[in-house]
Amino acid sequence: MANPQAPQDKHDDSDATSPERKEAPAPADTIPDGGLIAWLQVVGSFFLFFNSWGIVNTFGVFQTYYASKLLRDQTPSNISWIGSIQAFLLLIIGVATGPVYDAGYFRTLVLIGTFLTVFGMMMTSISNTYWQVILAQALCVGLGSGCLFIPSVAIVSTYFTTKKSFATGIAASGSGVIYPIIFHQLEPQIGFGWATRILAFIMMATLGIALCVMKVRIKPEQKRELLQLSAFKELPYTLFTLGEFLGFMGLYIPFFYIQSYAIEAPSTPIDENLAFYLLVILNAASIFGRVIPNFLADKTGPLNMLIPCAAISSLLAFCWIAIDRKAGLIVFCIFYGFFSGTFVSLPPTTVVSLSPSLGVVGTRMGMSFAFAGLGLLVGTPVAGAILGSGTNFVGVQAFCGAIVAVATVAVLVARFAKVGMNFQAKA
Repeated sequence: MANPQAPQDKHDDSDATSPERKEAPAPADTIPDGGLIAWLQVVGSFFLFFNSWGIVNTFGVFQTYYASKLLRDQTPSNISWIGSIQAFLLLIIGVATGPVYDAGYFRTLVLIGTFLTVFGMMMTSISNTYWQVILAQALCVGLGSGCLFIPSVAIVSTYFTTKKSFATGIAASGSGVIYPIIFHQLEPQIGFGWATRILAFIMMATLGIALCVMKVRIKPEQKRELLQLSAFKELPYTLFTLGEFLGFMGLYIPFFYIQSYAIEAPSTPIDENLAFYLLVILNAASIFGRVIPNFLADKTGPLNMLIPCAAISSLLAFCWIAIDRKAGLIVFCIFYGFFSGTFVSLPPTTVVSLSPSLGVVGTRMGMSFAFAGLGLLVGTPVAGAILGSGTNFVGVQAFCGAIVAVATVAVLVARFAKVGMNFQAKA
């Protein structure tokens, strides 16, 4: 880690050609761990997260709209590819944006990400065919979100020590609660086009706030590798990355399909308005699931907190099979949203804890999330293929529970590989 007095992110390109120097770690007591500037980074990161993962979490409302109106000639599996590609790009682009962030190009990444996400949503608003939506919402918004995501989680860790997980959890709580409500309320009144354009304007305004308040505190003084393959020689990191791949394969299935399930499957009919708010409840509960466990993780360690939360998420997915009443679905969404939220908020601090220095965090985080992206890419379309054109969701629910259970085992073994069988060790 570079000395705290190193030049900050005022001129992204200023050090691009400077000679490489040996990186010297900064003492821990120079990290602010609070104060106005540090918490402003959390605010900025919140808005970056709001417009990257928040947009991914919003896709459930688009899935339902496309299936019933704009793209009703497409299968659920085909439609889910839009959200899966978007989420995949958000994570896989981290392989490139991690080293770019490490090299000091934070502001450049956010500017590019802002343009692509806003432009992509604008183009989505005028799309009429499946492939137009793929190009605009899946590819353009996905690429833009990928430019925003790594900066949203990497910068906070350089401002905090004892409050690192808690601060990251607050930043990661910028989820898909607001956007689905806005779209759901506006679309019947002003149409799909203008409802989507209003989302784009909100994205532009909130990302502008992030650009104004965020500032890189330190940056490495030497160039970083695009990939650090030597990281996979470390068993804890490798097993954790495997757990992310498997976890993201299953965890987002309820976020994509809960509305369709509520409308089509239960023995007691549920009106479309309540079915829509199930997605909002999932996302709202995930806010608390990203903050409260992260607060506790500062004391217990991120792996120790992630393991039980992932196990409970798996159990809840299996319980989903037996739920077909309104009250049961609401309770399921509250608990599943809470416990599954940790799989988004805790991995960044987990990667930090599994890295030898802050200087390689961006690269390692990018690689780890790339595998998570692969899981997201295939998970929900596989669920759609299992569902087919029917209304029997048992196979989808069982697939979700089983794959998350295997992910839990992988993360558990990663924890043992790091600290052994010492159950009281912070990990």
